[in-house]
Amino acid sequence: MILPDLNLLIALDVLLTEGSVAAAAKKMNLSPPAMSRTLGRIRDLLGDPVLVRSGRGLTPTVRVEALRERLRAVAEDAQAIIRTERRLDLARLERTFTIHANDGFVETFGAALIARVMEVAPGVRLRFAQKPEGDDMALRAGRADLETGATSRPLPELRVQALFKDRFVGAVRVGHPLLEGRMTPKRFAAFGHISASRRGLDHGPIDDELAAKGLRRRVAAVVPGFSAALALARDSDLVASVPEKETSRDRYGLAMFPLPVSTATITVSQFWHPRLDADPAHRWLRSCVKDICR
Repeated sequence: MILPDLNLLIALDVLLTEGSVAAAAKKMNLSPPAMSRTLGRIRDLLGDPVLVRSGRGLTPTVRVEALRERLRAVAEDAQAIIRTERRLDLARLERTFTIHANDGFVETFGAALIARVMEVAPGVRLRFAQKPEGDDMALRAGRADLETGATSRPLPELRVQALFKDRFVGAVRVGHPLLEGRMTPKRFAAFGHISASRRGLDHGPIDDELAAKGLRRRVAAVVPGFSAALALARDSDLVASVPEKETSRDRYGLAMFPLPVSTATITVSQFWHPRLDADPAHRWLRSCVKDICR
């Protein structure tokens, strides 16, 4: 008898030992409905009821009972194989991970992430790259191992883990006239603005909020990223609107202020393809990113 899924073999061994779906589910850290579905898959695969109701418990069928000792030995071998596959020697790991992330993310979290990785896995290299415009298939095609950002509609099969929440704030040079009086939507809109957009857009949620108040700002410059927007704001009277956390290391010499209009909170997440979900090295990298972003 061969089970193509080693986890099913292990689950069968636990079911036989516990004699209860609920007890087996608890031992395998599954919900009872999930354990019941697993039992159903085992029954379909073997063409046998496997376990039948007997009082308050479950009793193995004659066929499965005859194979019980062999099943236990094979299940132990399967667990050993899985443990071996999952063992990760970070000190000897040689691997390059490509991470698609914007400049703000790299500038804010990159150094700490690299230091964390090098401390325990000196053979690992991180390759940061901007996500090419319009390339939604990089993770699926294997051109990237991980992606960070505020994408609200990723490919349906991708795994998503929230990293942190952020909000937009205003940034101007120290001594800017906008800082001298009360910050109102009208005064905010009266100055020239910088739009940071990889797609070259000069209109966004801030403009929608201003329009609802009968106001319109003048976008004097469009730049591809927040770093460039802050650089221009530092040397001019233009106003930049940037994510607060993701630009925290790039705002030296600038004055920050809450926007006088409402904008939605941003959830920055990390995305990866399911084929890497159980990969031990990739799982370790994801945990490093999550810890650093905290």
